[in-house]
Amino acid sequence: MAAEAKGCVSRRHRGRTLLAILIVTWAASWPLIKIGVATVAPIWYACFRYWIATVCLFALIAARREVALPSRADWRFVVVSGVFQMAAYSGLTAFALTIVPAGRASVLAYSTPIWVIPLAAWWVRERPSPAALFGTGLGLAGVLAIAAPALHPDSREQISAYAMLLGAAVSWALAIVAVRAHRFMATPLALAPWQTLVAAGLLLPVALAVEGAPQPIGISGAVSLAFVGPVATAFAYWAVVESGRHFSATTLSIALLATPPIGLVLSTLTLGETVEPSLIGGAVLIAVGIRLSTA
Repeated sequence: MAAEAKGCVSRRHRGRTLLAILIVTWAASWPLIKIGVATVAPIWYACFRYWIATVCLFALIAARREVALPSRADWRFVVVSGVFQMAAYSGLTAFALTIVPAGRASVLAYSTPIWVIPLAAWWVRERPSPAALFGTGLGLAGVLAIAAPALHPDSREQISAYAMLLGAAVSWALAIVAVRAHRFMATPLALAPWQTLVAAGLLLPVALAVEGAPQPIGISGAVSLAFVGPVATAFAYWAVVESGRHFSATTLSIALLATPPIGLVLSTLTLGETVEPSLIGGAVLIAVGIRLSTA
C-alpha cells in the first residue's frame, strides 16, 4: 500500500511538472513567433512550423510503434482539427503578430473557451448554464476592453489584426465543438501527426499563392522555428494529451489560463512591450469569463 501511494504521488508530481512546462512553453512561444514573423512571411512561418512538427510527431509515434492510417471515423476529427485548430489558428495568429504585440495577441487568441459556449448552443443545441452565459458576457467585455483602443478609423491595420486573433480563437472553438462527440478509434497522440500533416499540406499552397516562393529565413527565424516547431507544437501536443491523463478537462483548462499572463510577462521582458491598464483589465475579465464558462 505504501509503495502504491508513493507511486501515485510520484505520478501526480510528474503530471504537475509536465503541465508547468507546457504552460511556460506555450507562453514563451508568443514572443518567439513575434520574432520569427519579423523575418519569415507569416503563412510560410505557420507552414514550416507544422512540417517540422509533423516530422517530430511521426518520429515519436514510430518509436512507440503506433504509426497507422487513421480509420474512416477518425479522419473527420483529423481534417477538422487540422484545418481549423491548426492551419487557420496558426496562420491568423502569425499574420496578427506582424502588427500587434505578442502579449496582447496571446490574451485574445486564448479566448477560445468563451466562443465555445455560443457555438455549442447554436450548432449542437447545448443549453448553457447561467454561469456559462455570464462568463461569456464577461469574456466579451474583456475582448472589447483590449480592442477598444484600436477602434477608431485611423487604426484599420490594428482592427484587422484583432479580427484575425478573434477569428483564430473562433476557429479553434469550431474545431472543439465539431469533434465534441467524436469517438476515437485511435489515441489522440497517434492521430496528432496526421493532423499536423493536414495543416502543413493546406498551408503550403496558400503560402505559395499569397506570399510567393519562400525567402531565406535568417538566423532569428531559424531559432524561432527551432523552438516553435519541435517544442511549442510537437512536444506541446504530446504534453496536452499526457496531461489529460493526470487532470480533468476542467482542471486542465483552468491551469492553461496561466499561459497568457506568463506570455505577457515574457513579452514585456524580452521585447519591451508595454502593459497598459486596458490590457490588464481585459485579461482579467477574459480569465474570469473562461473560468465561469468551464466550471
